[in-house]
Amino acid sequence: MYVEPILQQKVADRRILHQLTRSESKQEYTQQQPLNISDLAIALTPLSFVFVWAIFLFILQKIRSNLDNKIAFSVNTVHQVPCKNCKFFANNHYLKCAVKPDIVLTEEAINCSEYCPKKGKFPTNKFFG
Repeated sequence: MYVEPILQQKVADRRILHQLTRSESKQEYTQQQPLNISDLAIALTPLSFVFVWAIFLFILQKIRSNLDNKIAFSVNTVHQVPCKNCKFFANNHYLKCAVKPDIVLTEEAINCSEYCPKKGKFPTNKFFG
């Protein structure tokens, strides 16, 4: 009779040990999954860094080319403005035009109603003779 309770105790201990082993193996398995995700994140970090910089430089290049086109367009329109040949135009930093200072050297000045061409200081026929 004494052997029978000991045998039952050993069987119960083995069941508990078997259950503990199963739960430990499940915990180890769940701990391995986050490591795989972090490894993937670590592997993709340099690639994403390069990708973000490429997008940033592409946008910067587009902005720069658009600004260059605007500058070229504004330079072409300034050549059509007759202000520098007008007698009211002065190459003064503070007041470039005495009549219409708000539109001087702009596209609006192309059709200026107050435009009056400069007359040369020296007549061409008396300059050399």
